Amino acid sequence: HPDRLGQVPEAAVTDARFATESTVEVSDVSKWFGQKVAVSELSCSFGPGVTGLLGPNGAGKTTFLRMLVGLLTPSEGSIRLLGESPRSDPEVLRRVGFVHEDESVYEVFTAREFVTFNAALFGVPDPASAADQALETVGLTDVAQRKVGTFSKGMRQRAKVAAALAHDPLVLFLDEPLNGTDPVQRAHLIDLFSNLAERGHTVIVSSHVLHEVERMADRVIAMVDGRLAAAGSVADLRTAMTDIPRRIRIDTSAPRKVGAALLIQDWVEAVKLVDGTVHVEVRDPVALGHRLPALCRDLGARLTRVDPEDESLESVFRY
Repeated sequence: HPDRLGQVPEAAVTDARFATESTVEVSDVSKWFGQKVAVSELSCSFGPGVTGLLGPNGAGKTTFLRMLVGLLTPSEGSIRLLGESPRSDPEVLRRVGFVHEDESVYEVFTAREFVTFNAALFGVPDPASAADQALETVGLTDVAQRKVGTFSKGMRQRAKVAAALAHDPLVLFLDEPLNGTDPVQRAHLIDLFSNLAERGHTVIVSSHVLHEVERMADRVIAMVDGRLAAAGSVADLRTAMTDIPRRIRIDTSAPRKVGAALLIQDWVEAVKLVDGTVHVEVRDPVALGHRLPALCRDLGARLTRVDPEDESLESVFRY
């Protein structure tokens, strides 16, 4: 529904917290339970693509997701989902899918019955056909007649994803969707979520499996103690950490010579040799990129590999 997509104010377009074409808008949202503050003054937005929602246990991610889909009411602030409030306009939820972290399945149903039931609840014209398509999408067609209660945790996760996809939602919320899945199942689900994003869907994934979030998310929202801690791409977040030197790995045929030559550069913080590999900490990686090839040429050293060591999502999250 392009006519229902919100537009972020022009002043906020360059702010990494906000998507330029938003489907989900969060304005100064807080949530508390008695004396416990779970989410505090959080403002951001989400648009088409995959956004990773990250944070340690107790950061408020699940509470935040439950507010986004209308299961909880914010104590303060507002949430707009496809231009409407998920609490006051339940009709908007027909365009939303949600995979709970909890074991929210009817164990006496077969997989086909479970997904068909969910499709029917959303008013899909042909729920049985929609269920068959969703089960095929997650790779459960061959066990569609088995009861969900007999499934492994990974198979249950895929059944929950199928149920969330049966009505073809424009916005998909996923709370730890990869829990219990084996490597093949995880790769399949990651490809599925990425394909949905490429088709213009908004996919918001809360997960603690950082390297897998990195494979599918082009944007990250990080929460700590209920507050927004960081937002943007992994590369952008790492670049913003100007007070932390970059760690670079260099493989060369003359590691001692190269390490000694780098150590005297004024933009180098430290050099370490480990098993014939040079590990260097630099304040200016661009300067390293310009200087290193000529330096190796002058020393007669062959340069075979240069890799950043701390630009993964895991390292950024640790910082």
